[in-house]
Amino acid sequence: MVKKMNIAIDGPASAGKSTIAKKVAEKLGYIYLDTGAMYRTLTYAALSTGGDLQDEEALHKLLQGIRITFSTAENEMQRVFLNDEDVTESIRSDEVTQNVSLVSSFAKVREEMVARQKSIAQSGGVVMDGRDIGTVVLPDAEVKIFMTATAEERALRRYKENVAKGMTTSLEELTEDMKRRDHLDSTRTISPLKKADDAIVLDSTHLEIDEVVKRILGIIEANLKPLQTLD
Repeated sequence: MVKKMNIAIDGPASAGKSTIAKKVAEKLGYIYLDTGAMYRTLTYAALSTGGDLQDEEALHKLLQGIRITFSTAENEMQRVFLNDEDVTESIRSDEVTQNVSLVSSFAKVREEMVARQKSIAQSGGVVMDGRDIGTVVLPDAEVKIFMTATAEERALRRYKENVAKGMTTSLEELTEDMKRRDHLDSTRTISPLKKADDAIVLDSTHLEIDEVVKRILGIIEANLKPLQTLD
């Protein structure tokens, strides 16, 4: 039989990680874990309760008191829950987007999140995307991908998503926000956005989603062969 591996997909905001990771997980029959949604859910919870986003202790205490879960019904997108509340759309608001990098920069918050993520991945068969999956969360993942795309292309993707949702943030604002988030994510002290030494870089700027998925599946297939064992 074939041992189930763990797959880490890292990269900056709006590089297409979540979309690609979901499709790869579907193709393989693996679990998909959106770590970014976990930090967004905490950010949403803090904003909803009037919490101080600069207070690490308060954020950590809030996190310890909430459940963040995922559910996927047949032929439906993955839903994100804060306790029993479906927050799938709420955590994608501009306010959450603008504050999630700050919330995710605190050591105690990241330690708790990483512990939860590692627990889920213990049995293998997980596709996980984020900023520090290959370097911190799953350093022993059998396949590590670091997805990139220009800030301008990533802002354009977010702009199109927002237009479809009826949101009106300008492309210029989104481009500047993308660059600001890149700086925050890559320069934070705790678990910065960084390519793992053994990660394969995949620039998606000029690639369609299906082409990116095909390339990643090819990389996975090449890495599956050494893991094959006798039943």
